[in-house]
Amino acid sequence: MTQEADRSPAPPSAGPRRTTGRPTRKPQGRPSLGGGAPAQDRELRAQGRETVRKLLDAGTIEFEERGFNGVRVDDVVRRAGISHGTFYLYFSNKEDLFKALLRDALHDMESVAGDFPVVTGDETGLAVLRQWVRKFFAAYAAHSTVLRTLSSANAPGELFGDGLRLFFSITEAMTTGMTAAAEAAGRHQEHAELTAFACLMMLERVNFVVTTEVQLPIDEMADRIAEIMFAAFGLTPA
Repeated sequence: MTQEADRSPAPPSAGPRRTTGRPTRKPQGRPSLGGGAPAQDRELRAQGRETVRKLLDAGTIEFEERGFNGVRVDDVVRRAGISHGTFYLYFSNKEDLFKALLRDALHDMESVAGDFPVVTGDETGLAVLRQWVRKFFAAYAAHSTVLRTLSSANAPGELFGDGLRLFFSITEAMTTGMTAAAEAAGRHQEHAELTAFACLMMLERVNFVVTTEVQLPIDEMADRIAEIMFAAFGLTPA
C-alpha cells in the first residue's frame, strides 16, 4: 500500500470520551507534521499532512486520558477516524507517534530556553524575567501531555534522556541569563548552576500541576515564581 491518503472507510465512532484536561491545540506547521519513521523518506502532500495532523491530535488526547502505557493504536485510529493501514503509512507504532509529538515539545521548549534574557538586578530585570516565565508557562501548556509524560513514571525509557537534555539546556540558559549582569559587575555567584536547576524544578512542578485539573491563578503563579527566582540569585530591585 503506497498511497498517502486514507481511502478506506472510517471506523465507527467509539462514542463520547472524557475531555476534561484536554491539552491546548498545537500551532500548525509543527515539526511532527512530517510523520514518523515510515514517512521520513518521502515528502508528504497536503492530504498526507492533514492525515498526520489528525493522528497526532487524536494521539495527544489519548495519551492525556489514558497515560502512555494505556494507549493502543486501536484507540488512536478510532478517535481519528482513520484506518489501521493508513496509520502504519505514517507511524510504526504508538511510540513512534509519541516521538513525533515530542519533537514539537522539544522544538518549542528549546526556543524558550534560547530566549532566556539577561536579568539585571532592577525592576527592568524582574519585568523581563516575568515575561520569560509566562512564555515558559505558555509553551508547557501547549505540550503538557508530552512534558508531563516525560517527567513521570510513564515516560518510555529511551525518551527520558531527551527530557533530561532539555532540562539541562534550560538550566544552562537560566544560569547564564541570571548571572551575566552580576558577573559583568564583578560579582560572582556561588553554585549558580544548582540554583538554576532548583528554580527550574520548581517551575516544572508548578506547570505540571496547573496543566492538570488543579485550578490555580496562572498569571499570579508565574509572577510569584519569577520573584522567587530573582531572589534566589540575590537580585533585589531598588
